[in-house]
Amino acid sequence: MAFVSCFIFIALSFVPSSAQQAPTQPSQSSSTKSDAAPQANAPADVNAADPPSDDPTQAMFPHLKDTRFWLSGQANFIFQTHPPFPADYSGTHSLSPNYEKATSRVVTFYTGVRLNNSTEILVDIEEAGGAALSSGFGLAGDTDLDIVRNPLLSKAPYLSRTMIHKVFALSKDKIENQRNPFSLFEELPRRRLEIRFGKFSMPDFFDINSVGSDTHFQFTNWTIDNNGAWDYAADTRGYTVGATADYEDRNWGFRFAEALMPKVANGIDLVWRPWQVHAENLEYELRHGLLPKKSGVIRLLAYTNAANMGIYRDAIANFEAGLTPLPDITNHPWHITRKYGFGFNLEQNLTRYVTAFTRVGWDNGKTESFAYTEVDQTVAAGIGANGAWWHRKQDRAGFAFVSNAIKKDHQTYLADGGLGFLLGDGNLNYGRENILETYYTIHAWRGIYVAPGLQHINNPGYNRDRGPVLVPAFRAHIEF
Repeated sequence: MAFVSCFIFIALSFVPSSAQQAPTQPSQSSSTKSDAAPQANAPADVNAADPPSDDPTQAMFPHLKDTRFWLSGQANFIFQTHPPFPADYSGTHSLSPNYEKATSRVVTFYTGVRLNNSTEILVDIEEAGGAALSSGFGLAGDTDLDIVRNPLLSKAPYLSRTMIHKVFALSKDKIENQRNPFSLFEELPRRRLEIRFGKFSMPDFFDINSVGSDTHFQFTNWTIDNNGAWDYAADTRGYTVGATADYEDRNWGFRFAEALMPKVANGIDLVWRPWQVHAENLEYELRHGLLPKKSGVIRLLAYTNAANMGIYRDAIANFEAGLTPLPDITNHPWHITRKYGFGFNLEQNLTRYVTAFTRVGWDNGKTESFAYTEVDQTVAAGIGANGAWWHRKQDRAGFAFVSNAIKKDHQTYLADGGLGFLLGDGNLNYGRENILETYYTIHAWRGIYVAPGLQHINNPGYNRDRGPVLVPAFRAHIEF
């Protein structure tokens, strides 16, 4: 795979010639389609120039004091609505122009046991339910990352993550580690290789951002919390099965993941033939700021998927030849096609309490959007502020902007009346989908957080004939 080789060459060219103290703020969490959990690969050592990570997030009940075990939980409820908005027409997969309201919920129990100083087993149980605005249709940058788009899925609790985590020490010196549901160790080798195998979500370990990756406390839009052009391997709930390898040094790291892909676009069932259907993800992380004496992180991402995906140009050709009444990206025999893309993720401390971030993403755009969302190009930027600035250590606030786009073949497919797994207005007067989001998270009482929020969306579903849309929200979150 030429693009992987090129990525590795570029990544290694960034490796610093001398090591220095890792200069980034450890993040609290990263999110998936239906859940968020503390970051697994946040650097464990932080210098004095960093914004304070505050006290650990407060919980309603004290956690186990025995460091061999972990037991905690969370419940996240997001209420969203939108007033009527102008729309010249609507289709099967449109965001409804009429007044709507919806509430999602995700409840997760995190458990783990440390077998020895280098091995642990992590098991999470989750329940997700509620609804999405317009059943999740009509937006590439959906407003609620916690929603599970398929309303027919069982509401029963399910196994969200099951992982074996093994750490191989590559140096004798140790660094302190802040224990969390993904890592129960109190200290780790400064230079190490971490191997994980089992069920997990790709954003647990890749494309993490300390101020733009957590639906519990931060933004909730799909393409602000994650790179929209990263069609990461996942089932409908956002999880996959696979393995990751993460090499960490003093101020840089490199990680790789091999995972299973779903049978159909955004489907719940995975294909258990990894020699045929599979996904590879690579990320290089340099913990070094762009501004003098200010900490930051640069992350370079690459991915490739091999699955039973359609080609937009083929679906258009079949429609124009009269073989299908409308373009149908799913109307093809079983065949394996490839999709690939790249991402850039930067976070930069501006002051002791304010951190900026930006993401840029691109994929080849000719192959069907299959696992995450219908975005081929994305540019996002935002700012997160720590409440310690105004003497409320557990509060957070943020503002972000994202602009999403799709390639010409994808545009033509939708304009001719084709349906994606998220989009399909029956027509398309193309324009970039531009979204603003802001929030303020308030620590109301021990382990209870509330957060008003607002999103403004221009050209929902890339359609200039619809919108703009205003989406106010209210989130209630409980840590226990």
